[in-house]
Amino acid sequence: MEKFNETLLNELILTGITDQRWLQRFLFVFVLFFYILDICGNLIIISLVIRDSTLHSPMYFLLANLSFVDLMFSTVTVPKMMFGFLMENIISVKGYIIQMYFFHFLGCTEGVLLASMGYDRYVAICHPLRYLTIMGRSTCIQLVVVSWFIGLSTSLIHAIMTSQLPFCNIKRIKHFFCDVKPVIKLACKDIHVNEITLATVSGFLSTGTFSLTLLSYVYIISHVLKIRSSKGRSKTFSTCSSHLTIVILFYGTAMCTYLGPASEASLEKDRIAAILFTVFTPTLNPIIYTLRNKEVRNSVVKFIKWPNTF
Repeated sequence: MEKFNETLLNELILTGITDQRWLQRFLFVFVLFFYILDICGNLIIISLVIRDSTLHSPMYFLLANLSFVDLMFSTVTVPKMMFGFLMENIISVKGYIIQMYFFHFLGCTEGVLLASMGYDRYVAICHPLRYLTIMGRSTCIQLVVVSWFIGLSTSLIHAIMTSQLPFCNIKRIKHFFCDVKPVIKLACKDIHVNEITLATVSGFLSTGTFSLTLLSYVYIISHVLKIRSSKGRSKTFSTCSSHLTIVILFYGTAMCTYLGPASEASLEKDRIAAILFTVFTPTLNPIIYTLRNKEVRNSVVKFIKWPNTF
């Protein structure tokens, strides 16, 4: 037993995306560009919601929280990824688990927030006269608190189970940030329980929140189809298009990543999907809402024209 403990690893190496130096430098600039867009876009959304009184509604309160989560979500992973493009990316096992915890915590929180935003759209469209009563200040705060609590507790399960695994011999991880599936493959013991737990917890949360979001849209679509005016139907659908686009981007990549087994082939596919939901999705969210939402566009124009009196 003592001999076994002496071989246990204290450090891990993230191999990144590629070994080609020229491609690593290109990816560093490419990812940095999107990360700056991510920071600026989400900070702008948060600032607009706080400062513009026309955006003081439940929908934009939830949107500001989504932007904050997106900002933190990418900050947990992207800087470490960019560091790996420039030099060998070494991290302690403890540091790996901590980053992994925050990654899953923020990712799970975002999933629940998206479901909450789907419910908000359902109430706004199907019960417009009762909207402000149902989606009052306390309800919005409760939805956000529940989202954060579910994210905290769910990610804690993965972190605790992973921290109990012994890691030895192989220390190179074929990934560019700290995630569950790549690291449990390095454990020198049976990981069947870990794989089942990961698929069950992540699968239940992702499919559960996605199903609730779809259910909201089933009611929304059935309500919209009853509207006789084509202009009215188009206007109603346009209020949901931004949220629905973000839902498809987020859940599409997340489900592809965490519902499959931790095989070598799946890990290669996961790295591609991970780039989408760690780099592109947090960057695209504020852009989608700005381009497809008239109120946000007007607020941006107002801020640009009158920054001192905004």
